[in-house]
Amino acid sequence: MRIIAELPHPEFKVSILFMNQKFIVKAEQGTLEQSYKIPEMDLTDGVNSVFEILDEEFMAKIAARFTEMRKDYKDAYFRYNY
Repeated sequence: MRIIAELPHPEFKVSILFMNQKFIVKAEQGTLEQSYKIPEMDLTDGVNSVFEILDEEFMAKIAARFTEMRKDYKDAYFRYNY
């Protein structure tokens, strides 16, 4: 697996990796991580197509999902400790 690009974002880190004929989009925020696998054959313009998929609306949903993930983890953690 190799990193082929990084996309700047103010709220989280976005890396684009390539492995086994798949592009892997990895978003990281602190201890949380989201990943999306996109088969190379589904894209018409390689990594440029990946950048097109990562539009503002998709990035906003990634940010919202991080908020949900953090809440879910905190809820589970507090159930465990109390």
